[in-house]
Amino acid sequence: MQTPPILTDRIALTRNRAKATEFFLHEEARAEVQERLLEVNRTFTAPAVVTGLPDIWREIGSPVADDDVLTLTPAAHDLVVHALSLHWANDPVGQLVQCRHALRPDGLFLGLLFGGQTLHELRACLAEAEAEVTGGLSPRVLPMGEIRDLGGLLQRAGFALPVADSFTKTVRYRDALHLMRDLRQMGENNALDARLRHPTRRAVLLRAVELYQMQYADAEGRIPATFEIICLTGWAPADSQPKPLKPGSAVQRLADALNAAEMPLPTDLRKG
Repeated sequence: MQTPPILTDRIALTRNRAKATEFFLHEEARAEVQERLLEVNRTFTAPAVVTGLPDIWREIGSPVADDDVLTLTPAAHDLVVHALSLHWANDPVGQLVQCRHALRPDGLFLGLLFGGQTLHELRACLAEAEAEVTGGLSPRVLPMGEIRDLGGLLQRAGFALPVADSFTKTVRYRDALHLMRDLRQMGENNALDARLRHPTRRAVLLRAVELYQMQYADAEGRIPATFEIICLTGWAPADSQPKPLKPGSAVQRLADALNAAEMPLPTDLRKG
C-alpha cells in the first residue's frame, strides 16, 4: 500500500488551533449539521465527532481528535461527523474509511470540509504578489477538493447512497490584513509541511493587500472572502437500504410511463 504524502505539519496545526479564538465558521457548520440531522428524523444514541476543536462540537457527539489514525471503535457508532478538519488530513480517503468502519450498519456519516472555492480571492492575490516581488511561489494553501471529485471519495471509502453538496458563505473585511488576522484567530493559518519556515516578506503582503483592494473591493472599500463548505453524506451499507434494480428488470416501458411514442434509434447510433 502506498504511503500518502505528508501535507500537514501536525505540530504546527495543533499550535495554531490552541491559539484560536474565532469560531464562527464552525458554529455555522454545526448549525448545518443540526439542521440535517433534524431532516433525517432519527434518534442517534452513539454519535461521534472527528474534530480539532472539541469544545465547539461536543453538543453533537463525543469528540475524537482528527489524527491520522482515529480513535474510533469499529461498529460502535450510529453517527459519525467529520467536522471541518478533513481538508487538513494527509489521507482523506483513509479518514473516510476509518469513519465507515466505526459505523454500525445503516449508520450515518456527515463530513463538512472547505471546498476548492474557499479563499480563492486571497490565494490569487498572494500568488500574484509573491510572483511579482520574489519571482516565485511558495506553498501557502492546502489543495482543497472540488465537489465533483469529493463525492467520488465517499464511494471509494465504501459508503452507500453517497451525496455531496455545498453552500457558500461570503464574509466582508476591511482589508486583506484583517482577513489574514481572522484566519489566524480561526486556527486556519498555514500549517503545510512544505511551507516557508520564515515570515512572509512585508513587500509581498503589502502588494497582496493592494491587489485584493484593486480587484475585489466593493463600493464601500470592503473586500469579500469566500468560504465554500462541502457537505458529504453517506451511509454504512445495510441490507435494509434501497437497492438499484438490475438491468432489464423493469416491468413497464419508459415510453408508456411518459405516454409518448417510442422512436427507433438511427442505424448509425445502434452500431455503437
